[in-house]
Amino acid sequence: MLSTRHRLSFSFGSFVTAPFATVPGLLLLPYLTDTMAVPAAAAGAIVLVPKAWDVLFNPIAGRISDRALRRQGSRRPVLLLGGCGVALLFMGLFAHPGLGSVAADAGYVVVVFFVAATAYAFFQVPYNALPAEITDAYDERTRMSAWRIAMLALAILVSGAGAPAIANGIGGVAGYRLMSVAVAALMLTGALVVYFGLRDAPVGTRRDLTPRIRELAATMRGWRPFQWLLAVYVVQSVGVGTLLAGVVYAARHVLGDPGLQTFLFAGFVGPAMLVMPLWSRLGRRGGKLVGFRVASGLFGGALLVLSASTILPTPVVFGFVALAGVGYAGVQVFPLAILPDLIAVEERRTGATRAGVAAGLWTAAETLGLALGPGLFGLVLAVGGYVSTMEQATVAQPESAITAIVLGFSSIPGVLILLGIPLLRRSVLPAPGTLG
Repeated sequence: MLSTRHRLSFSFGSFVTAPFATVPGLLLLPYLTDTMAVPAAAAGAIVLVPKAWDVLFNPIAGRISDRALRRQGSRRPVLLLGGCGVALLFMGLFAHPGLGSVAADAGYVVVVFFVAATAYAFFQVPYNALPAEITDAYDERTRMSAWRIAMLALAILVSGAGAPAIANGIGGVAGYRLMSVAVAALMLTGALVVYFGLRDAPVGTRRDLTPRIRELAATMRGWRPFQWLLAVYVVQSVGVGTLLAGVVYAARHVLGDPGLQTFLFAGFVGPAMLVMPLWSRLGRRGGKLVGFRVASGLFGGALLVLSASTILPTPVVFGFVALAGVGYAGVQVFPLAILPDLIAVEERRTGATRAGVAAGLWTAAETLGLALGPGLFGLVLAVGGYVSTMEQATVAQPESAITAIVLGFSSIPGVLILLGIPLLRRSVLPAPGTLG
């Protein structure tokens, strides 16, 4: 069994993953549409395209991570390089260089986001591979995931509530710049704690690498449980990404107070922190698959109710936001608890390393899903006729834009979360006798 220090050190990686997944999803789209006057459809594409690159690159990063484990006995050096790199590049993302035109400034954002997504892969891929290597215990992996998601909830709360508060409190370009420095400091702290805190953690068996990409691809095509779990995660990540992209717009244009976005986010993430041990206990007693289904139903159902946000009293809206947060906690815990089980079984079956490549594909799916969400939300805004502005200027939005915001914040992500339930087949879980 791992020590408390090891679990805690591992969980601090969430201070890298949560800000990079959450803050661009929350603020990059409004930064582009309401500060740089980039049209909504173009802004959605800018958020999507750099992260879509990770679909191709993350499996490569996974193979590099596997080689680091084989040659150096640890993935930690790759992880440290990626964590430090993404922290520095995040500051550049919101630097707004003022190149003289909307097109040039938007192009700068695309390039920096592209490189930042690449650096992020070198942290996230080895980080996702660690649980399958430092413990062989089925329940210990669930505990690690619970610790990680509890810290993830805290990191999302701190970055997701704090970043908008800093950006809006100061306002304009200066607010975004200071926000990016604060978030980058969180990321750097998280990377350093994981690197040094796990320096004496157990290391898994140094299995052989699959010699050829063709053989590896054939294995992945035949790995059906992983494929089903990945499909669920992609669909639900798109839903989460769409929801996050809508928070700022919902607070400003549906609830009528931009300052409420911090409270909306806290109301969503706060309950997730409180119920994390309950989801972990349900996973041990009732099974991870049952817990995953219950969490998906709760999350998606609460979001569908929020489609009536324009007529519901604000306290009721916050109540269903909190209920959605309870479901969100489970939707985060269970796939990350199942993944290392699948990796361990597949590595025993093949006798070759799978953790890095599987984590690479997993990270690619997560990154793409969270990028598709804001892209989808930007497209919905464009269809609704949303009016973009400079320096967060106040402008009356047409009723169709308000409807688009509500749909993007509630109904669309709700349906996507619920779509994960029929994909959660029993074959997702490995047979009990194969778990060791």
